[in-house]
Amino acid sequence: MGNKQTIFTDEQLDAYQDCTFFTRKEILRLHGRYHEMAPNVVPMDYTKDPDVKLPMQLIINMPELKENPFKERIVASFSEDGEGSLSFNDFVDMFSVLSEMAPRELKAIYAFKIYDFNTDNFICKADLEKTLNKLTREELTEEEITLVCEKVIEEADMDGDGKLGFADFENMISKAPDFLSYFQLRKHLLYTATQQKLLGSVECIPEFKFKEAQESDDLHLQLLSHCESGAPRNQSSSHIENDCQ
Repeated sequence: MGNKQTIFTDEQLDAYQDCTFFTRKEILRLHGRYHEMAPNVVPMDYTKDPDVKLPMQLIINMPELKENPFKERIVASFSEDGEGSLSFNDFVDMFSVLSEMAPRELKAIYAFKIYDFNTDNFICKADLEKTLNKLTREELTEEEITLVCEKVIEEADMDGDGKLGFADFENMISKAPDFLSYFQLRKHLLYTATQQKLLGSVECIPEFKFKEAQESDDLHLQLLSHCESGAPRNQSSSHIENDCQ
């Protein structure tokens, strides 16, 4: 019988367990997912830390992301090279942060990054406009978009500077009890307090309606259902650093 393929050393697997919310088996499964996207590029042997990155286009076509209107922003937020490509460490980091085990504080950091489209460390009116356009598939007029975004800033901006800093964002999340359960990588679903606030504010536009959902787990159906209901491991993972490779 042949020898079993060695993908990672024991030290590497220990490091991944320390730096993420995954077990050894789960890390190996993630490697399998990463490898199957580009089997001619991604090696089976990672014991020598190969310098391999997969382009955004491959990542966003995964089942967990391909129907998500924020898929490019999600991947970009975990890309260390700034180009949207993901190394295996980036890939594991993304799944770890968006897993059900990650704490609220960690999820909040990355949720803020996802909605900060212009990467100025604030969620400004322009960021909110882009978020709302993605959520509603550009069904609102420019005037309606402006009305909703102004309402959100008015309600969430604690220091009155006309934009949302991270403290404003954290405060908004604290009023959304379902944030943890919805900010996860599941098919068609990645939901945050920002989306809830925006969608709740859409109610000020009397005639606005979402497109009819194609499937029972469609993202828009999930969000609309949640808004209509009136819903407002002991580790702290951060981005996987070099010493966790």
